[in-house]
Amino acid sequence: MKDFFKHLKGDAFGGITAGIVALPLALAFGVSSGLGPSAGLYGAIFIAFFAALFGGTSTQISGPTAPMTAVSMVVIASIVSTNDGDASKALPIILTVFLLAGLIQIGLGLLGIGKYIKYIPYPVVSGFMTAIGVMIIITQILPALGYYPKEDTAYVDTFKPQANEVILDNILKEEKGEAILSINDFEESIKTAKSITPDQINTEAKTLAASNASGVIGAVKLMPKALKNINFLELILALATILIIYGFKRITKAVPSTLVALVVVSGIAYFAKLNYISIQEIPFGFPTPNTEIFTSFSLSAITPYILASVSLAFLGTIDSLLTSVIADNMTKTKHKPNKELVGQGIGNAIASIFGGIPGAGATIRTVVNINAGGKTKLSGMIAAVLLLVILLALGPVASKIPAAVLAGILLTVGIGVMDYKGLKAIPNLPRDINLFGLKLSSEVLIMLIVLILSVFWNLINAVGIGLVLSSLMFMKKMGDFTARQSKVLNYIDTRENEILWSDEASFPETLKEEIFIKHLSGPLFFGYTNEFQELSEQISDTASHVILRMDKVPYMDQSGVYAVEDTVLALQLREISVYIVGVQKQPLFMMERIDIVPDLIPKEYIFKTFDECMNHLQTFVKDKN
Repeated sequence: MKDFFKHLKGDAFGGITAGIVALPLALAFGVSSGLGPSAGLYGAIFIAFFAALFGGTSTQISGPTAPMTAVSMVVIASIVSTNDGDASKALPIILTVFLLAGLIQIGLGLLGIGKYIKYIPYPVVSGFMTAIGVMIIITQILPALGYYPKEDTAYVDTFKPQANEVILDNILKEEKGEAILSINDFEESIKTAKSITPDQINTEAKTLAASNASGVIGAVKLMPKALKNINFLELILALATILIIYGFKRITKAVPSTLVALVVVSGIAYFAKLNYISIQEIPFGFPTPNTEIFTSFSLSAITPYILASVSLAFLGTIDSLLTSVIADNMTKTKHKPNKELVGQGIGNAIASIFGGIPGAGATIRTVVNINAGGKTKLSGMIAAVLLLVILLALGPVASKIPAAVLAGILLTVGIGVMDYKGLKAIPNLPRDINLFGLKLSSEVLIMLIVLILSVFWNLINAVGIGLVLSSLMFMKKMGDFTARQSKVLNYIDTRENEILWSDEASFPETLKEEIFIKHLSGPLFFGYTNEFQELSEQISDTASHVILRMDKVPYMDQSGVYAVEDTVLALQLREISVYIVGVQKQPLFMMERIDIVPDLIPKEYIFKTFDECMNHLQTFVKDKN
C-alpha cells in the first residue's frame, strides 16, 4: 500500500473520466436488464469499488457490461414470469441468484480457475461477442421506435383470455394448498373468480404481453407491429443520440461522446417540454440493502436458477479476465487472475445485496482509465465514488432522461461490441472440413453455431456447445496430424515418402524384412487410438520384431495407454516382439502404472537410444532369406 497514492493525479483523472463514461452505460444497462436504471447505477458503484479494492488488475474499471447484462436480462425475465409477472415479488429471488453468482466467482478464484480461461478458443469468444451485439441491437429497436408492447392496447387485449385463465389457475392453486377441501372452499373459489375485475385481467394481460415480447425472438415477432406504430419523436431522439455519439468522436475524444449525447439530447427534450417517455424514476439517497434476500430466503425458490448463477459467474470470469489481458498489454504489467476473480466476486455479491445488476471488467472503461493516466486500484475506486456522488446529487434529474436516448446508446454499444476482427477473417480462414460435399472452415462453422445459438436460444449453452465442438475439432486435427506423422516402415521402404531419422542411417539392409520401425510423433491420446491400433495389421508377416520410436511422444493419456496395450498384445499373438526406444518420462510412467511395463514389455526391451536397441537386436536376429 506504500505506493497507493503515488500516482494520485493520474488515478484521479483516470477514475473521473472512466466514471463519466460509465454513467450513461450503467443507466442503459440497467434499463436493458429489466430492473431499471437504478439497478445499473448501483451495480456500477459497488462492483467498480470492491472489484478494484480486492481485485488483481490495477487499472481495471468494473461494472455492468453488455455480455453480463444480456444474460441477466434473460434470467430476470424468466424469474419475473414465474412469479406472476410481479417484479417486486421476484426481486429477492433475482438478487439471490446474483449474490450466488458472486460467491461462485469467489470460489473459482480461490480454486485457481483463472489460469485456465486462456484455453477458450477464439471462434467461441468471437461468436459469443458478436451474438451479444446482435442481441442488444435487436432488443433495442423496439424502444428506439417508441414501441412498448405493454402500452399497445390492441396487442395487450389479445392476451386477456389467457390472463383470465392464469388468474383462475392461481385461485385453484391456492385451493390445492389447503389440507382439506370442502364445499365451502369451492363456493369461495367461485365467489373469488366472479369478483375478478377488468383491471386485474388487464394487469395480467400486460404482464403476459411483456413476457411474450421479451428477448430476441419476442422482438423479432413484434417488429412488424412496431414499424406500423412508430413514435416518431422517440425515433428522432434515438437517432439524434446515435448521430452525436458517432459524430462527436470526429471532433474530439477528450470528452466521452456518449455522455455528450446523453446530456444534449436529454436537455433539449426536457427544456423543450417534449412529450417523450422517460426512464424509470431513480430512488433518491444512498442505496439500501435488500434484506429480503436473507429474511425470505428459500432454497426451493432459487434451485431452478442455480445453473443461471453458475453461468453468470463463468461469464463474468471470462469477461473480466479478457479485459485484464488488454490492460496488461497496454500497461506492460501482469495481472493476478485468481485474485481478480475474488475481487469481481466480492463486487458482484455486494452489488446484489444493494439491488445492483452483476457486471465484470469493462474494456472500454478500463482503456479510458489507462489513457487518462490511471495507474493503480485507486482509479477504479474513484470512478465508483464519482458515480455515487452523481446518484446522491443528480438522481431526480437523471430520472428525466428519455428512454429513447438510452436505447440509442445501447444500439451503439451493440454495434461496438461485435467482433469485427473475427468477422473480417471469415473469407481467409482455411476450409479444412467437408460437410455434405461443401468445404468449410471449422473455425468459421464454430463461430456461426455459437452466434446463432446464442441469439436464438441460450448464451451459456451456446458457449458450452462451442467449447465441445472446438475440442472435438482440435482432437480430430491432432489425431489426423499424428496419424500422418506416425508411420510403419522397414529400413528401405520409402514408398510413403517417409524420411528416416538420422540415427537410422546405419540400419542393416539384411534385416529389413525381420525388423520394422514405428515412428510416433505427437501426443498419443484418445483422438488417435484407432489409427494406432491398426499398427498390428500394417506389419508384414515376415516381421519378428517391431521397434516403437517414442522420442517425439510428449504425452500419453489413459486411452493411449490402453491402445498401446491392445497393439502389443495383438503383435505378441503373432509372435512379434515389441521394443521401445526413447520413451519420455510421462508416457513411461503411464505404462508402468497400467503394468504394460514390465508385464508385456520387459524393462530390458526399453532403450534410451536407437543404436542401443539395434546393438541388442543384432546379437540374435538373423536374415531369414
